[in-house]
Amino acid sequence: QVQLVESGGGLVQPGGSLRLSCAASGSIFSINGMGWYRRAPGKQRVLVARITSGGTTNYADAVKGRFTISRDNAKNTVYLQMNSLKPEDTAVYYCNAELSQFGTSYYYTNYWGQGTQVTVSS
Repeated sequence: QVQLVESGGGLVQPGGSLRLSCAASGSIFSINGMGWYRRAPGKQRVLVARITSGGTTNYADAVKGRFTISRDNAKNTVYLQMNSLKPEDTAVYYCNAELSQFGTSYYYTNYWGQGTQVTVSS
């Protein structure tokens, strides 16, 4: 019943910017951490950025200073502002949320978005 819907991916030139959004919907009671992961061609999926319900953030070294993760708890939405994009940022980006549902508020499960393609190329 829970869905994570991503938007904002696309093609951008090196040095450009994109803003990814991910909205969680469904019978959600509470969301703890939310984050963005990415999988580049031929590589493993890795953490890009994560944010707790209280706003504490964590970034992969490769994106520090360029990406900013934020969230709107009222909208159950997490964002990833990506600036100064590089070709090596090209990947499928996945949204993740650790959440509980009504009726089982004590039980948290990780949910994933479908992924959105980000391509950085001239």
